[in-house]
Amino acid sequence: MKVAVIMGSISDKDIAKKTCDILKKFGIKYDARVISAHRSLDFAIDFVNKMEENNIELIIAFAGKAAHLAGVLAGISTVPVIGVPVKASTLDGLDALLSTVQMPKGVPVATVAIDGAENAGILATQILSIKYDELKVKLKEYKIEMKEQVKKMDNDLDI
Repeated sequence: MKVAVIMGSISDKDIAKKTCDILKKFGIKYDARVISAHRSLDFAIDFVNKMEENNIELIIAFAGKAAHLAGVLAGISTVPVIGVPVKASTLDGLDALLSTVQMPKGVPVATVAIDGAENAGILATQILSIKYDELKVKLKEYKIEMKEQVKKMDNDLDI
């Protein structure tokens, strides 16, 4: 199992790293790349054409401003695409959110919150868990960890 983590610009690296950390936690391999939908469309097409031979089963795309990367990748591939709109403009990422979520019929992009990198990694894990049972077990353990964290916060509350 392998996920493509595609950034539209190197400036998306800090946000994308949060997704990579989640994928590592669940033992999911990934291929991280910088490929611009606007400045290197031929790289995007070449990457998608080689995804099957590289065992890529899902794409997570990060982009700010016009944020067409996830849509372009969804338009030329057949694997699930998760879009992460990045806060990179004076509009605080709203432009990227709308560019990522407003896709035409037939070209779906699952979209998480602005800078929602952790949820992109978890959603990718959930999608892949349909095929890989070991991920279901890890996701159940993760939910228990989250519950324990909340319980600790509640116990430590001192106001």
